[in-house]
Amino acid sequence: MDNFEDYLRQGEPIKAEKAKDWKTAIGLQKVDGLKPSDYLIETARQNIEGDITIEEVKQRIDSYYKHHPIENDENRTEEADKVSARITEILSEKTFAFSPAEYLTIHRRLFQGIYSYAGKIRDYNITKQEWVLNGETVLYASAESLKATLEYDFRQEKVFSYIGLSQQEIIEHLAQFTSYLWQIHIFGEGNTRTTAVFLIKYLRKLGFKVVNNDLFAEHSWYFRNALVRANYEDLSKGIHKTDKYLLRFLLNLLHQDNYLLKNRQMHVQFVEPVNDPVKAKNDPVNDLVNDAVKRSILQHLKQNPKANYSELANKTGYSTATIKRHIQELKKTGIIERIGSDKTGYWKIIEQ
Repeated sequence: MDNFEDYLRQGEPIKAEKAKDWKTAIGLQKVDGLKPSDYLIETARQNIEGDITIEEVKQRIDSYYKHHPIENDENRTEEADKVSARITEILSEKTFAFSPAEYLTIHRRLFQGIYSYAGKIRDYNITKQEWVLNGETVLYASAESLKATLEYDFRQEKVFSYIGLSQQEIIEHLAQFTSYLWQIHIFGEGNTRTTAVFLIKYLRKLGFKVVNNDLFAEHSWYFRNALVRANYEDLSKGIHKTDKYLLRFLLNLLHQDNYLLKNRQMHVQFVEPVNDPVKAKNDPVNDLVNDAVKRSILQHLKQNPKANYSELANKTGYSTATIKRHIQELKKTGIIERIGSDKTGYWKIIEQ
């Protein structure tokens, strides 16, 4: 896949766009531990060069495996090759409809002929042991509620208004929607790849330009683990659901932020080393979630400098205790200061 970098550097728009889609498609196979064949890579290069169409790529891959069947394909190379080509085809199309039907159609197109249930809602309950959860599983939606849950999440997102939200707040909301959509796990297999393709298409519909095109190609496993951590909690062990890892991924993807993306940091038993030089170099001083709270507070103080703790809590959706704690941190770091008394004064933003 490193050969695709040539096309990205050369600057030819059509070839570069194709190379981006192929990198994403091939990289997404890693979420299920799959690796496409050298034959697929070479065929993809021919497509990028314009020698063959994406339809011809699919035909060649189908023909290849008819004449070179793999017995006991434990590595699922055939699946990786076919799904990579299909993802590339979908990403290259300038069409999209925000609907449950589109979501189901993407799954059907990706896995037709691979899974007997391609595009179909599962009718059984599932569990999956996760490395990042030390062998535990996320609680996925029950088979009986899948269709209703999917339709509800789409309905809620369709009526949601992004008017007046900052870029940070928009991305926070998109992280939440993506997390909810994935947690349903409406299919027996292929949920993460389907969700990723749907998310990319949805982001394009919303007008986002993907700044870092290597994210899905190089960190698709991180993307999946981030979705797992956003949907798992065990309060008896002090483990809470958190969107912070998914936020890091999306901020790197869309804003070219430079948050460190390490799978080990998401493990439920991970303990942050003291004076970790890597973290000190690559991560912000505060946790991303804390940054999100502070940015939200500053956004509202800019609009209403006289807002009190309760008003800020109502506006941001965080608890009053959380608002108080972050206000104190903002004061200590010299970002804001209180002008006047607690009753009649206001907050002045010194440095944002």
